[in-house]
Order: sequence, then structure tokens, then C-alpha cells
Amino acid sequence: MTPSPPGAPDPTSGRSSDPSAARGAHTRLGSAGGSGALRRSLATALLADVDRLTDRAVDDIRAHSGTYASGDPVTRDDLWAICRDNMLRVLEDLGGLAPTGGDFEGAARETGRRRAEQGVPLDIVLQAYRRGGRVLWQVMAEHLRTRSRREADSRDLELDAAGAVWETIDRYSVAMADAYRIAQLELQNQEDTRRAALFEALLDGRADDPAVASAAAAALGVPAQDRYVVVVATQDPAAPPQPAPVLEAQGLWSFWRPRSGRYAGIVRLPRRDNPAGRTAPPPGARLDPALVRLLDALRERTGATAGVSPEFERLSQAGRALRHAEQTLRTLRAGSGEVALFDARLPEVLLSARPDIAERIVTVNLGPVLVTGGERNALLSTLRVWLDHGCSASRAAELLYCHRNTVLNRIGRVAELTGRSSESGEARMGWALALRALPYVGLADAPGAASIVADQHGTGGAEWDAYGT
Repeated sequence: MTPSPPGAPDPTSGRSSDPSAARGAHTRLGSAGGSGALRRSLATALLADVDRLTDRAVDDIRAHSGTYASGDPVTRDDLWAICRDNMLRVLEDLGGLAPTGGDFEGAARETGRRRAEQGVPLDIVLQAYRRGGRVLWQVMAEHLRTRSRREADSRDLELDAAGAVWETIDRYSVAMADAYRIAQLELQNQEDTRRAALFEALLDGRADDPAVASAAAAALGVPAQDRYVVVVATQDPAAPPQPAPVLEAQGLWSFWRPRSGRYAGIVRLPRRDNPAGRTAPPPGARLDPALVRLLDALRERTGATAGVSPEFERLSQAGRALRHAEQTLRTLRAGSGEVALFDARLPEVLLSARPDIAERIVTVNLGPVLVTGGERNALLSTLRVWLDHGCSASRAAELLYCHRNTVLNRIGRVAELTGRSSESGEARMGWALALRALPYVGLADAPGAASIVADQHGTGGAEWDAYGT
């Protein structure tokens, strides 16, 4: 690769250099002898006309780079100043002269830092260094061709000087590139920290301030208003640390952060086509395909147990959505790998938040059934399946692998014990609520109740059917 000039705006490379290494190289290049004297002579001559040399390098760089020619983000004055500083350092280093402005490679490192902060791609900076190096060597070659008392055997000295020029330029390019990469990492760390802080501000409900919402949207790279949900997930230790790559493979943008031993994320859903004037699907409508994709990906590819908030349109609403997702997650059995929507778990959310009321609902609606001993498990399981499948004895019998009359007899027994008619809508609603409340009233450890409690968490099919998925 052709090396690049020191005075040019931007060097190239990949190893690091330190002042001691620079001093070692300087001693080598400025060693006594014919080639050392020639380099000192060339360096001194070019230093006397460094402004014209800089002009020539700047013009060449701008002629071969649209980025630099545009003047944005690097103005011509900025390019000229850094180019001149680099040229000075390279010529002093090459000629074995004392540095006039700090260590020799300081200008190269400053170039790398500045260009990283300005967002100029490293390959563009390296190209500029190569152009500057080319101009520097062209001017040196012109001096060599015209110098007086040129001896017949001076060719070897000139070749040695040429090698020293390119070695110096290459070393400066390395220093610039190292500084560029370090600055880029520092900037990335700063941006990551800022993005995480603004994400936390969203989830903490501080985005009611329009400035915070706008800054968060810009930092995350998404619109302040779109289709979003918040997901709170706990995961198996063997699962991916967070679901972003999995969701990205499904065409879903997301941003995640660990939070109180869990992962909280904002997921952006693709816009859907709605009839004019309608901003949300009608009640009972099928789930949007993008939302189904999200739920399937979380359930099948991440090992996560997760609660998903209702959709919201403005990032400023993320704080409330977080609370809904957390409430949903609390209704799911730990480590179950279940994923549930807030809207599909509304009764459980309400009941889990008020265990005293949940206990009263169970006592009032199913109290007599719970004290039936060995009969209880069969009665509760049958009641659950019967209610979840439209109170159809035939369908319940199929699922329970028993006769239809067995189902009817068990439902009749529940009605007898509770003093309510199985034909009553109010009785059915009370029984359904009581079954959902069981996991939240400390009855899970009671003999025979384990499978009933598991059913409360594990029969998400009723909710999915309600959404038509």
C-alpha cells in the first residue's frame, strides 16, 4: 500500500505507537552519513516553503475526495491547518530536526481524533493521507532533480531518502488510525451510555417532557410516534442475553436493557393498514401479524417468560406500558416460557394485584368445592375445561377423555355444592373468576390443587382463541 503524508489531513494504519517508538525511529532516520545529510537538506528546504506545500496537498486532497471538497464536516481551513501541522512534523522527523510543537506523531493522533469526532469514515481519512504523502514525495523529487552538484552515485542516497519518506508517512498513518479507532470507541461508549440513560427516562415516565421524548427518539433512531409495545422478560440462563437479534431476524426493531434482574425492551411494530379514521383494531379482531410474529419469536426462540404491554403510539407512553408488561409477567409461572399479552390476562392482572379480593372470590364462588377432599381435583379440572370451551359437555368430554354424562354429573355436583345453577351466567362468571384467582390465594400447596393451579398458568389457549390466533 502506498504510504501517506504527514501533513495531509489524515493518516492510515493499524498498530499503536508511543513516544519512545517515535524517538527510536527518529534516531534511525536521522543517523549520520550521506543519506542523513540529504534528508536534512530536503527537510530544511521544504520547511522554508511549508505553506505552499500545504496548499498543494490540500488542493490535491479536495480534488480527489468529495467529502473534503464539500467542506462538510471538514472545512478547507480545518483541512489546511491540520495538513500543515502534519507536514511540519513529518519534515522535522524525516530530517532529524528538533520538534517545534510536541512529539512528532502528535499531529497525526490529533487528526485521527478530530476526524472520528466529525464522523469522517476512516478510509476517507487514510485516502487523504495517501494523497498528501504523494504530494510530499513529488515535491521532494522535484528538489532532488534540480539540486546542484548532483553526483553520479547519488542514486542510492536518493532511493534511501525515498524509503525513509514512505516509512515516516506510513508510521504517521498508523498513529492517526490508532487514535481514530480509540476516539471512535470512546464516542461509541458515550453514545451507548446516553442511549441507555434516555431509554431509562422513557421507562421511568420522564418522557412527558417533549424534549426528553424527542432526544430519546433521536438516540434510539426511531420516530417519537409510531406503533410500539413494551416487553418485560425473564430468561433461562442458557438463553440469549436479550432478544434483540432474534426479533431483528423477524423484521422487528427493538432496544433492550437489563432492569431489576429482568430485561425490559421497547419493540417497534410495522404500521398496519387501517380503515380511514380507525387507529386501533375493533374488539375481537384477530391479532396483527406483526404482533403474532413477536409473540411467537419470544416464545419459541428466546426461552423467555414475558409479559407484553398493549400497543401505544407515543414513546412518552412507555412508562405506563412498562407497568402493564410487568403486571402481565407477574401473572405467569416463573420459568414457564410463557408469553402473554396484557389484554389477554386482565382478570389475572386484577386478581394478582389484590390477593385479599382474590381469596374472597374463591371463597364465595368455590369454597364448598375446595373442601371436598379427593373429589375436588376432578371437579375443578372439569369445571375449568367446561367453562373454557363454551360450557359444552361434549367438547369437555373429548378433552378430558371421559363420557359426556361424567362431565354433566361433575358440573351438577359443583352446582349442588355452591348452591348455584349451571345455567346462570352470573354463576358461570363467578366460577371462572374463582378458578383464575386460585394461584393468588395461597392454595397452591393444598392437597390436590397443584394441577388446578398449573392449569391457571398453562391454559393460554383460551386467551389465544379469544384473539382469533
